[in-house]
Amino acid sequence: MNYGVLMLSKVIEQNDPNALLRFNITAEDLPTEGERKALRYITEYAEKHGGQAPTAEMVANEVPDFQPDFNIDANYDYLAEKLRKQAALREFVDIAEKELPDRFSQAQDNPEELFSWLTEKVESLKIRTNVRSSIGRTLSEIKESFRDEYKKREEGKSFRIYKTPFPTLDNEISGWFTGDIYGIMGESGRGKTYLVCRILDSLLRQGANCLVKSFEVKEYTFISRLISIATAVDEVLIDELGRKVGIPNKAILSGKLDDVVREKFFEVLELLDSYYPGTLYFQGKSGRELTRSLADLERELSTGKIDAVFLDPFYGLSDVYGKNVNKTAGGAAEYAATRFENIVGDYDVVGFYTVQATVDKKEVSEDGVRELRIPTREKVKTTSRLLDIATNLIGFDSVSKEGIAGIGIEKGRNGGEDFMLELVALFDYGVLREFPKGEDAADQFDF
Repeated sequence: MNYGVLMLSKVIEQNDPNALLRFNITAEDLPTEGERKALRYITEYAEKHGGQAPTAEMVANEVPDFQPDFNIDANYDYLAEKLRKQAALREFVDIAEKELPDRFSQAQDNPEELFSWLTEKVESLKIRTNVRSSIGRTLSEIKESFRDEYKKREEGKSFRIYKTPFPTLDNEISGWFTGDIYGIMGESGRGKTYLVCRILDSLLRQGANCLVKSFEVKEYTFISRLISIATAVDEVLIDELGRKVGIPNKAILSGKLDDVVREKFFEVLELLDSYYPGTLYFQGKSGRELTRSLADLERELSTGKIDAVFLDPFYGLSDVYGKNVNKTAGGAAEYAATRFENIVGDYDVVGFYTVQATVDKKEVSEDGVRELRIPTREKVKTTSRLLDIATNLIGFDSVSKEGIAGIGIEKGRNGGEDFMLELVALFDYGVLREFPKGEDAADQFDF
């Protein structure tokens, strides 16, 4: 049965071209050129004649290839659903015949890429079969679910909040909320990934299960930073200035730890898998387990094992450079940002991403030392949609020679906008924390 003909015939018979808009029926949903021409004619006629549909005789005269069928008992919902399903099946056949053979021949050494592509295509086809005629939920429909949601929040059973590594930041934004996304902006080489590691350490200590996709940093380098940070938080070592620090990162990377520190390092390494209450699922650069598509991410989150996900950087996703779905500049990246937002919300996890900023002016003080310059959103060259999905945009900068770093909140839905916090930053020793106050400052830093 040709549901495209039946749908268009019903529109003509009931003088209701607006139904094509309500059910989002497009030329791509129709199997024949005659039906597609009839759809265009009905739509154009309605636009010129105050929403009226042309008569059957007018359509037949204008589009001889289209033969209406007015023997229609079904409603619009039924016809639209059947029409969409037929269209999805035709597209699947088209993919199988035209695209799949080439993809299959290229995937002999990397079948995972083929399966990810297939998963993405199938998910897209499933979405295409959806028929939405409802405008939205009314207050009478909302009130019961709203009452249930309030009770869950009252009992702490709905969204979760995790503390940030910095108490002063917690006071401003209340913490990391599940279902929300946090963007980290910074210049290249200024410590974005280091901040990610510091946030990760804090979440793992709170029992969160975290998935990290590190597109630019390999496993050994990333974990060496995490060990340095973890041991600094636990104040494992004290340096020659009396500061409480962690195992030096550069010495781990070069394999040149001093004997005493080396012994402590292997003690920590032996306990690494039980060091945190939470679990780390790590995917690093060049690792076989690293996946790059949002379809893969959704599959990974569907296991129900993840509480927080990190994309470092966001532009490591293959979707960002995929098909330009809306035929505009940056359309693929815009679509990827929106889909990431939906995935984070659907699976109720905390989402983090990093993105590179560019600060043109090299600001220095009178003595020639570079000053902190925390980037703002206009310094980030990316689709605005990526910045829009963030609950908080966090600018980050560091001056390693001075041992300082800074965090700034550029955008804050839940507060914190225009907030700035200066931090102690001894990256090689795992230290990224707030400056101590009062007696602690005097004891630790000889202030």
